[in-house]
Amino acid sequence: MIGIQSRGALLAEQLYERLQKLEPSFSWPFGKLDITFYRDDFRQRETPLEAHTTEMDFLVEGRRVILVDDVLYTGRTVQAALMGLQHYGRPDQVELLALVDRRFNRHLPIQCDYTGIQVDALEEAYVRVDWAENGREGIIRLFANKAEAEK
Repeated sequence: MIGIQSRGALLAEQLYERLQKLEPSFSWPFGKLDITFYRDDFRQRETPLEAHTTEMDFLVEGRRVILVDDVLYTGRTVQAALMGLQHYGRPDQVELLALVDRRFNRHLPIQCDYTGIQVDALEEAYVRVDWAENGREGIIRLFANKAEAEK
């Protein structure tokens, strides 16, 4: 299980901890993958992206990998994660888990294997997952546009 930094890593940590509580013998490798420099837009933004630490002490060669992110929208974040994952080997299978699947406006043919909720929103709409201070509980909010979400 690999969480995409930063918000996907928060979700992945929660899922991993819950799986360990349900089944104490649960012991999949767990990691956090920073995709900042794999993004196709990291030099095109008005403000620089904040890089996070990649925390993976294992290879994915020949393994089944579950990538975890908070919101799937255009698919570009997942594309960057797939590129970054290649530095850790060639997995046998990669699956995607997202808390929110924004089904419209996909730029790439990427889809979720596991979804918390699907949201049908117009391109101008903005979906934001707000994590509590302790990073443990997420609240999904839908806004008419990004400016409204940033208020």
